[in-house]
Amino acid sequence: MPDYSHESQAGGRVAGVDEVGRGPLAGPVLAAAVVFTAPPAAALAALLDDSKKLNAARRDAAYVALLEAARRGELEYGIAAASVAEIARLNILHASHLAMARALRRLRAPCDLVLVDGNRAPPVPWAVRCLVGGDSISLSIAAASILAKVTRDRAMARLDPRFPGWGFGRHMGYPTAEHRACLARLGPTPHHRRGFAPVDQFFLQLTAPSI
Repeated sequence: MPDYSHESQAGGRVAGVDEVGRGPLAGPVLAAAVVFTAPPAAALAALLDDSKKLNAARRDAAYVALLEAARRGELEYGIAAASVAEIARLNILHASHLAMARALRRLRAPCDLVLVDGNRAPPVPWAVRCLVGGDSISLSIAAASILAKVTRDRAMARLDPRFPGWGFGRHMGYPTAEHRACLARLGPTPHHRRGFAPVDQFFLQLTAPSI
């Protein structure tokens, strides 16, 4: 379970940052940044973990608790995205870093240290410490992962009525068997990512010369 030791040892304003959505074939990549203004209460800390380890109900409960804590002034957060067009232009790694930088800039003030999940630091003008598996060991990063995951899932679910039959509210753009079948049957939407092989394969089929 994550704890607050990395934040406490660093002192000052420490932001935890995480992104979600690097693997999907469709939709934006999202990032969140979280700064706890004091060590989180035990009840809140108990709700937090790597968002991938939580089911949807637990993620939603943690998300609501985080927003309530923010309203009480117990934490600050920023959430930002990089679009499908930016992913195509920059590549998914650099687009993820762009989303992280945007999320950090949405905080109220600069940070003394940024804790980033993973082993690649985004290019930001603050001290950065990379933590592999950070969303499982740092409460700030775990909180960021939950805020980013729930926000992205809700954004993808809103595409459902706009693109009937695609099932965006179920697969959230990830390359599930259902999603791949939809891609083969219906072709890509404007929200699909060029540069990702299953999507580009469709365009190759369209432009292939007939024999």
